[in-house]
Amino acid sequence: MGGQGRTRGTGQRRARDQRGSNQQSVRDRGRRAHGAESVDVPPYELHTGDVAKAYPRWPTPVTIISDGAYGVRGFHGDTTGPDGLLEWYRPHVEAWSEAAHPATTLWVWNTEVGWATIHPLLVQHGWDYVQTITWDKGIAHIAGNVNGKTIRRFPVVSEVCVLYQRRFAVDTPGGPLPVRQWLRHEWQRSGLPLYRANEACGVKNAATRKYLTQDWLWYWPPGEMFEKLATYANEHGERTGWPYFSLDGTSVVTAKEWDGLRYRWNHQHGITNVWHRGPLHDDERLKGTLRRAAPRVYKPTAGSSAHLNQKPLEYMERLVRAVTEPGDVVWEPFGGLASGSVAAVALGRRAYVAELDKNFAKLACERLEVASASADPAAEEAAVPADRRGGEETS
Repeated sequence: MGGQGRTRGTGQRRARDQRGSNQQSVRDRGRRAHGAESVDVPPYELHTGDVAKAYPRWPTPVTIISDGAYGVRGFHGDTTGPDGLLEWYRPHVEAWSEAAHPATTLWVWNTEVGWATIHPLLVQHGWDYVQTITWDKGIAHIAGNVNGKTIRRFPVVSEVCVLYQRRFAVDTPGGPLPVRQWLRHEWQRSGLPLYRANEACGVKNAATRKYLTQDWLWYWPPGEMFEKLATYANEHGERTGWPYFSLDGTSVVTAKEWDGLRYRWNHQHGITNVWHRGPLHDDERLKGTLRRAAPRVYKPTAGSSAHLNQKPLEYMERLVRAVTEPGDVVWEPFGGLASGSVAAVALGRRAYVAELDKNFAKLACERLEVASASADPAAEEAAVPADRRGGEETS
């Protein structure tokens, strides 16, 4: 019948997910991602080597923090310009897309042109743009390094971190439907007039004006309202043999499962999409390895940075807190010094990180051990508002 549907964006990597019902697959992945199986699981896993070998065994991520190639020769293996970034990222984007849950988010650190280069690849693989964050490092970042006679642009003192959400579409006999269209499609399939959706939700006109509309006023209905629509349609709609608002043709999506199909957002007041902080030169910066960290012509000294692209823990903690809760799974495929994973472990999340360079991996391991020893997951959990707790069983 016309209402048959399965979610897209849940991945095809695990054979058992393919064999089982799609709704159960979504539910199981959500539990793995949100820590339902985290008893006695170490707070992090560090893979030294090619991350492609680690992807298949890592659990479903709630968020992925990508801080890989910039096209600036920033590390051994980086490209020499943006032209090579598409092929550099392609196998990774494919792996992320296969592993992702509908509620998985992706953070992409890069230069402006680096991000612009790989953006079409992300869209092609089902990632939808949410927003761009600009890290303004200030004038100190270029002090003494600008020749006004030869430069032909404004000096660059920034890099960007771009947030993506997983595109959620439902497979139907007529083809995949974006979630907005699928909601209206399911209601119309029931044979009920649109105005009765307001009756179902107990509202004057919010259901037709917001939840079932197809214009820019639409927004994702809260789980409570979704469940009311589904219950009403199944009680009063035509009998078709396929439940309304079902992904597997057997069970109707519950309020909790519906909420779990949308990425979480933990708002932090006073923080905008422009972050001001100078270059990382304080005690947090790792120095003194006396090793060239990138294929550039320079002689490292005791004061040279161990890694040229080390991110502030403050910023990584901000990213992790925004879209995850304690116990959630965080991927950092291009670890470097593993700042994203250090932040995740310190905040009581489970980090899965890979680093190809053995020297960087050793430093990352030391940082992760310290973060694990000093982490206070109970305190972090206690800081989560009561209405946001217990999300580990989301679908």
